[in-house]
Amino acid sequence: MKKNIVLFVLFVLPIVAYLFFASGVNSFTKLPTITPKIADFGNWKSLKGEKVTLNNKITILGFSGTEILKNRGNFFNLNEKIYQRYNGFKDLQFVVICPLGTEQDAQKIEESLGAFTDVSGWHFIFASPDEIKTFYDQLHLKGKLDKDLGTPNVYIVDKERNLRGRKDQKEYKEGYNTFHPSELSNEMLDDFKIILYEYRAALKKNHNATKEL
Repeated sequence: MKKNIVLFVLFVLPIVAYLFFASGVNSFTKLPTITPKIADFGNWKSLKGEKVTLNNKITILGFSGTEILKNRGNFFNLNEKIYQRYNGFKDLQFVVICPLGTEQDAQKIEESLGAFTDVSGWHFIFASPDEIKTFYDQLHLKGKLDKDLGTPNVYIVDKERNLRGRKDQKEYKEGYNTFHPSELSNEMLDDFKIILYEYRAALKKNHNATKEL
């Protein structure tokens, strides 16, 4: 009897485990689309006076609101948990939409991040309150901006401008709360890895794999 148990543990369990995880890979290699083909940014400029686009970039998208300094801890959480881990990828950008008039505050945030991080992948862009509301509304999200035009949530947008997330009724997730480091380290990191896997698999299939992803 003891011998049979040992044989079962050594030979049968590994096969069962392999089949279980192998089937799971196919189930989770595609992150659902929450909102397809969202609009690109308007003619909004970054702190460097440059126009930023969603096209052909994997974008982590945020909305700072007017209380950008008050909520600066959220940016440091995101920077530590996600950005620093992946900022070597050329096809990745972190974009924060800020109300006009908050340029100096955004500059302070960027300078603070730059003290220990290469901030070339961070982009703070500026728009009027009405433009921000219009842009956010077309995302068709359940969550809303607060009275300061901000939210602690950030969103994953793929290269085709599809906003991605989880659509399961038991685990619906359209954004990731930067106030909670554990959410960034777990749910967001898991979903972000799926996006990277999708593109890497596509590149490999087309024999165009590069270090950009």
